Amino acid sequence: MAKALMDLSISTLRRRYASGESTPRSLIESLLPALEAEDAHRVWISRLTRDRLLAYANALEGKDPSAMPLYGIPFVIKDNIDLVDLPTTAACPAYSYAPARSATVVQRLINAGAIPLGKTNLDQFATGLVGARSPYGTCRNSFDPAYVSGGSSSGSAVAVALGLASFGLGTDTAGSGRVPAAFNNLIGHKPSCGLLSASGMVPACRSLDTISIFALTADDAQRVLSVATAFDAEDPFSRTAEPSGFDFGASPAFRFGVPDAKDLEFFGDAAYRELFAQSVERLQSLGGTPKSVDLAPFLEAARLLYEGPWVAERYAAIRRFFDEHEDDLHPVTREIVGKSRRWLAADAYDALYRLKRLKRVADAVWREVDCVVTPTAGTHYRIDAVEADPIRLNANLGHYTNFMNLLDYAATAVPAGFTPAGLPFGVTLFAPAHCDGPLLRLGGRLQRASVPTMGAGGWALPDTPGADLPAMATGQVRVAVCGAHLSGLPLNGQLTSRGGRMVAAVRSAPDYKFYALPGGPPKRPGMIRVAAGGAAIDMEVWEMPAREFGSFVAAIPGPLGIGTVRLEDGSHVQGFVCEAIAADGAEDITALGSWRRYLAIKG
Repeated sequence: MAKALMDLSISTLRRRYASGESTPRSLIESLLPALEAEDAHRVWISRLTRDRLLAYANALEGKDPSAMPLYGIPFVIKDNIDLVDLPTTAACPAYSYAPARSATVVQRLINAGAIPLGKTNLDQFATGLVGARSPYGTCRNSFDPAYVSGGSSSGSAVAVALGLASFGLGTDTAGSGRVPAAFNNLIGHKPSCGLLSASGMVPACRSLDTISIFALTADDAQRVLSVATAFDAEDPFSRTAEPSGFDFGASPAFRFGVPDAKDLEFFGDAAYRELFAQSVERLQSLGGTPKSVDLAPFLEAARLLYEGPWVAERYAAIRRFFDEHEDDLHPVTREIVGKSRRWLAADAYDALYRLKRLKRVADAVWREVDCVVTPTAGTHYRIDAVEADPIRLNANLGHYTNFMNLLDYAATAVPAGFTPAGLPFGVTLFAPAHCDGPLLRLGGRLQRASVPTMGAGGWALPDTPGADLPAMATGQVRVAVCGAHLSGLPLNGQLTSRGGRMVAAVRSAPDYKFYALPGGPPKRPGMIRVAAGGAAIDMEVWEMPAREFGSFVAAIPGPLGIGTVRLEDGSHVQGFVCEAIAADGAEDITALGSWRRYLAIKG
């Protein structure tokens, strides 16, 4: 299969549509030769016909590209997710059915202007991390076809890497939306569980599954996520998106966890070990402060997925079909699912109790760090090696991924370099549920610092990251402080005790008189905006949960209060202001421009 020659990143296509350089129909016509070429990488299970693709494109004629966030954007769908035009097989021909409607997520994307191209190959019933367990053929890596593509969402990742689609839908229970991203130089976002509707998705482990997103950039993944996210009352596992909290992804300073050396496993791959060390250094260069974390409780939780009764949930998902068609399954899939029938209900409860204990221990890390970085996989295998030892090597690829949904975390796989052999390497950033936005923003910064190109086509990363992206709620309020609330000063605890985090040191616009007010302790200053004779004042911008802001404001004594402060760069932020009458009898320290400088002089 030839690689498409076009940069299909969403930002690029939106620019071409806005300028009139391209139309959805012309794009589809340009893609058709590559879509219809020999499928040497075993990407496809089924494809839409030329006429059906053009019908989707023609339906967008006359519509405003700027009014539809995914106008004319081509995408692919893992074949365990329903598209009304094509059968759903889950890579098992005997299981095939014709869906009456598209999956909720797929329909939301189409309604936003996206154009589906077809259904992609996968490890049968989404059981595997290799892409080599399909009767439709082993999906081959986009950089070197002798290597595994990663799975189970193999075809979706390879299609995006080869330039056949702008993004792809996968699913992720144990790493299926992240390992293929790492092996094909892509962003792979595993959303918080329940954020994307599972209606119209063939379950693997229904209590853990989520639809995932493959994209060329983190910005593209964020755009797709914002469209796909919606509460679905028909999905009993659906939940409403919550604010993310502190936006560590956009902050110039953040804290990240790095696994203890004893927990790092590279299976003898020295190149991967070195590339991971480089990724830690890059995160530090982006403003991150590393902290060593004990990965042992995470890894212990991971073992529950395949060594405990959760594997029986895979049997429950297809129980009737499995019992009646056991011989129709791929041999490895049959072995894994078949063994699960030995588990008892009591075993499931014991495992649930154990998982609860492990989560309590693992979650303690979030008091110290904003996110954790790991390799996405510890090494990369050739297809022939996996075929010779399918279960053990597959398990190795899940070393860093299997615990994620069990512990209810969000995760983003990020391209992070290339081995001496030219194969991609990737890391994963993970954080508590609902931190999807900060993870994607930090992932985008790390991607740009690590690799110059997207996918396997050599396309350069966009010049304007973050342009025109929809906002994702953080539930945070920013406040600028100028006196006793500054870091290290007596009242700073009123911020930190409410979960406040310093965002940046700034200066106000040169519009303020600055006074040392009488009274105390502690001594406090007052900023008063004036028409003339003001100066720029040193300040800090802090961020705290909105639910804490009211109690913080209520504790501020007059003549101080919270108002709108204009900063040196022209932006505005809530911050400390002072009633003008307070200037009477107060010491004018405007010329100093800094409360710390005043305190240093006063001793």
